[in-house]
Amino acid sequence: MAQLAARPDESPDGPVPALPAHTRTRPYHWIGTAAVLAAVVGTVLAVTPAGATVTTANGPHAVPAAAAPDPALAHLPLDCAGLPVKISQSFSADLTGNGTVATIAAAHCDSPNGTPPDGLFVIEKGQDGRPRVALVLIRDAEALTVRSVAVRSDGSISARVDGYSSPDVPRCCADLHETYTWTPHGSGYVRTISVPLSQA
Repeated sequence: MAQLAARPDESPDGPVPALPAHTRTRPYHWIGTAAVLAAVVGTVLAVTPAGATVTTANGPHAVPAAAAPDPALAHLPLDCAGLPVKISQSFSADLTGNGTVATIAAAHCDSPNGTPPDGLFVIEKGQDGRPRVALVLIRDAEALTVRSVAVRSDGSISARVDGYSSPDVPRCCADLHETYTWTPHGSGYVRTISVPLSQA
């Protein structure tokens, strides 16, 4: 397995919705730092089959998909120009242990050509009970493909992604392979990127 080296990430342009606290949404900040990534410790939670029973102490934990918001019913901020939206990855969890169940979902426009980029979203139930995007983790404008998503027992979210070092790299052949980690920090998350030493 290749060694990983951490580098900080800059926040995507434009405002994004924040992860709600107990009663209301509060702002968050991306703070890129290798030290935070190095301090992340926790067991990755395995995907739980729909209908399974989960018994756990208070704290972040996986939940059955049937008990979480359905990402297919949420309005995802993707500009698909009439094409259908495809959910490529999803994972359901109580991210804080306070009973607020969310679905982390990667989705892209279902285009027959090329490799359409993914967006990665945290989806919760809105006040009307319908699924809504509470947080945008990755925008489709970042031109990334999400390969896998997981949640750790400390509440951090990680995603393995493929990307491109320049616009000249063919969209069929990603040459960057990174791991994005969002670690709880105050009322929001710290986003950090780790890359193989060969790409650092």
